[in-house]
Amino acid sequence: MMNKPEIGTLLLRVFLGVTFFIHGLDKFQGGLATTVSTFESMGIPVFLTYVVAIIELVGGMLLLLGVGIKIVSFLFAAVMIGSIITTKFEAGFLGGFELDLALLVISLFMIISKKHLFSMDDQIVAKLSGFIPLK
Repeated sequence: MMNKPEIGTLLLRVFLGVTFFIHGLDKFQGGLATTVSTFESMGIPVFLTYVVAIIELVGGMLLLLGVGIKIVSFLFAAVMIGSIITTKFEAGFLGGFELDLALLVISLFMIISKKHLFSMDDQIVAKLSGFIPLK
């Protein structure tokens, strides 16, 4: 039986996954050249363009499937901290880092939440608990 907190967690996970997936997809669809030049202009190493784009695209898909929720959410949190520090903080809260901060907080919530409705992670743990005594 589903309860309201589990439904709320599911809604946040889907929102987070879709948001990051779309941001990653956008980076790849237009070619990474624009993002690379943006990163370069801020003094950020070019290889991080690819790291961020892959985390966003693949991580978004994984979060939607409920695979590696805590790991992916940790990576999303790291990306948001980097984004806030390197590009958004100077612009202030409004029109600056408010979305990044919201995504950071949701990512942190995903890390600390215990149960994830309709996630493959919970199904894997449930199957393993039948074979391996988990404490």
